Amino acid sequence: MAGMHFAQWGNDLYTGRRSYPIVQRRKRWFTIVGLLSLASIAVIGFKGLTLGIDFRGGTEFTVNDVASTEQQLAVDAVHTVLPDEEPRVAIVGGSSVRVQTEQVTEEQEAELVTDLAAAYGVDESAVTTSFVGPTWGAGVSMRALWGTVVFIVAAALFMAVYFRAWRMSVAAIVAMLADLLISAGVYAAIGWEVTPSTIIGFLTILGFSLYDKMVVFDKVRENTADVLTQTRSTYAERANLAVNQTLVRSINTSVVALLPVASILFVGAFLLGAGTLRDLSLSLFVGIAVGAASSLFLATPLDVALRTREPRIAEHTRSVLEARAGLVADGGHDAEVAAYTTGSAQLIPGQHQGNQAQPRRKRGH
Repeated sequence: MAGMHFAQWGNDLYTGRRSYPIVQRRKRWFTIVGLLSLASIAVIGFKGLTLGIDFRGGTEFTVNDVASTEQQLAVDAVHTVLPDEEPRVAIVGGSSVRVQTEQVTEEQEAELVTDLAAAYGVDESAVTTSFVGPTWGAGVSMRALWGTVVFIVAAALFMAVYFRAWRMSVAAIVAMLADLLISAGVYAAIGWEVTPSTIIGFLTILGFSLYDKMVVFDKVRENTADVLTQTRSTYAERANLAVNQTLVRSINTSVVALLPVASILFVGAFLLGAGTLRDLSLSLFVGIAVGAASSLFLATPLDVALRTREPRIAEHTRSVLEARAGLVADGGHDAEVAAYTTGSAQLIPGQHQGNQAQPRRKRGH
């Protein structure tokens, strides 16, 4: 029964019998996104992103096959050699402890290996070390930045050419940047390390976000192709129909994508501890959810806000509203007046939307 109701709900959204005023309430969504963006900026500014060793450089110690994963043991061992150091300790794989410090000398490294082995009651051979220099970290950071910039520029150019409307491209890019900012804010708030896997996840969610916005915008373009040749509905109403028509698809796609990512996140965070799976899955989970929401509540409303500033679209909108006001003043058939007022009748797919269906003007005596 629930499946039948959901299918009927989706069919009603597609045909226009049911509609949610998403585009019409765009100021509300802009405010929400603005507040979330400001909150993300504040979190990143005050707390900052916790950069992994691949970005900041340093020395990493991994104590394998430990009987206890108590993190304080590692902290105390590091403080015996580096009193002022604040090490980053994490559980890896359930039976290993990872300790990251600043760059140390060979003598300090040898002392830390001895103290960590003693603290966890293992042989020194069970403690492995690795070193990442600051130059390597700076190179990784620069490549990640350039990868993001190149992706955004390429996506903007592609959408501008494909849709032949630069405003759609601008709306999509702004929405993707908001996705990236909010996702980074959530990552900073949780405090997990930003690793190369995290960057891969962020670039992946940008691709998912772009795909989702392309689908919605393609429907907007289809619905608004002949909007200026009729006076039954405005550009905003046609765009709102497109959002409603793709609402079920966006929900289904997002749920299907989020379920396996959530499973990976659970396994990576709670069963295996810190690692590549956890870093990748968190960025994917947050990004997919934010990207799906922005495609519906930010990208299309922003496109409408930009398009309605065009002289042709603005003039057409005024003509439609004036014609609709004249029909209501004429006191026509109640059902017809309601259809014109809500803009639902002309939005049913397949219904003819030519100029011959003009609103009736009030006749003179």
